[in-house]
Amino acid sequence: MKKVYLLLPLLLVGFTLTSFDSYKPLNTAIDYPQIIPSNLDIGNALKEALQQGTSKSTDQLSAVNGFFGNAAVKILFPPEAKKVESTLRGMGMNSLCDNVILSLNRAAEDAAKEAKPIFLDAIKHMTLQDVTGILTGPNDAATQYFKRTTTIQLAAKFKPVIKVSLDKVGATKYYGTAAAEYNKLPFVKHLNPDITDYATQKAIEGLFVEIAQEELKIRQNLPDARSTPLMQKVFAFADKKGN
Repeated sequence: MKKVYLLLPLLLVGFTLTSFDSYKPLNTAIDYPQIIPSNLDIGNALKEALQQGTSKSTDQLSAVNGFFGNAAVKILFPPEAKKVESTLRGMGMNSLCDNVILSLNRAAEDAAKEAKPIFLDAIKHMTLQDVTGILTGPNDAATQYFKRTTTIQLAAKFKPVIKVSLDKVGATKYYGTAAAEYNKLPFVKHLNPDITDYATQKAIEGLFVEIAQEELKIRQNLPDARSTPLMQKVFAFADKKGN
């Protein structure tokens, strides 16, 4: 989306759900169906885009291999445990290390299911200032908005789910065993065997990576990204005004 800040004067006229501007069709055939969107259209199109982006992201990541099969968000050993992994693999414990990684990602996939209602609530409570900031901001402005408004809620919701999932798939045991094996070695700094906080943090980070990708697709008008007539009308108008 190019120079979408040119829509801002429309918003500042009055961003309410009860006020409508009159539509003014552009008078050439090649401009069809370009019309000047109302304030209501602009706000609702943005919310549709955000709902689409967050829904697609959470659906993709909550599927089997949503994290594990996606190199951009796949959860690996914590940075402070890289030496642990290397040492254990060098001792022939590849299976143990692989089980840790798989179980961390399975836990994140379970937790991602909980994100959608949190994002929908954040969209519902957007203010004029929020909308303006997203419309006139950088390509990840919406993602940054969600980081500011949902991270605490996501962590509170994700952590217990991840704890249960880690226990269910054996990650707590696998990582605890890996840490215990490593901690037996002489002259090493002992590793904390609790992996829940790390898995929670990485699951949230991965979710925002995916949302940022979806946001960029909509802004750049990639195929099928603007999936509703309202999104097509408003974002196409922004594109045209930016040219």
